[in-house]
Amino acid sequence: MRKEAVLVTIISKNVKFDNIQAILFDKDGTLEDSQTFLRELGIKRARLIDAQIPGIGEPLLMAFGITDNILAPTGLMAVGSHSENEIAAAAYIAETGRSWFEAKQIASNAFTEADKYLRSQNVVTSPLFAGSLEILKLLSAANLKLGILSADSTVNVEKFVISHQLSEYVQLAMGVEQGLNKPEPQLFIQACQRLGVEPAKTIMVGDSQGDIAMAQAASAAGTIGICWGTTNANHLQKADVIITSLEEIKIVPSAKNSLP
Repeated sequence: MRKEAVLVTIISKNVKFDNIQAILFDKDGTLEDSQTFLRELGIKRARLIDAQIPGIGEPLLMAFGITDNILAPTGLMAVGSHSENEIAAAAYIAETGRSWFEAKQIASNAFTEADKYLRSQNVVTSPLFAGSLEILKLLSAANLKLGILSADSTVNVEKFVISHQLSEYVQLAMGVEQGLNKPEPQLFIQACQRLGVEPAKTIMVGDSQGDIAMAQAASAAGTIGICWGTTNANHLQKADVIITSLEEIKIVPSAKNSLP
């Protein structure tokens, strides 16, 4: 028996992407409305470190991209991996005269304690953006392969998929571990390999410069930048199109090619 692979035309605003087999989504800020969670996590991390090194809390918040209790969409907490945030915190700690080993230990312990605290408050995942589930269902029904490629850990991405009951629609839940980080193109290529699709037939949907740069360097079929509620997103200007909601991604059945 031969398996049918349906190629789909994706239209977003006035931009059309032909012969698409798969779409990869970022998680935080794209599917998951995680701004409040990430802000609270960053604040808790900074407070725990400040308790040991008084005066470092405010500079750390700025480094995390949190100013006046607002999380910047291009800041470290919003787009950086756990590892990148931890290294940045350790660097600030080291500036106070601690050894690099001690600085890394202080940062690591604070990050672990902050995670435990939020879990104790039953804060595991943030809600999906309104309408996201319906769009994933529609895209899946069109026989597109769907995946999540996040700067978060793979464990947390898997928890997100399970928590929101997305397993029926999402075939890949992939984060970053030690090694590759966004915007390294090999990360996108690896995700495509795991989905069994070509980068040239895969679209990336994300809310950060890293998402867009990574996919374009990997010769993706296209990039869709999303900034929920506003198109005033200078950091996404290099995307093929900028949308304010996933509902702006439209599908039109294109062609069917037989695969062995």
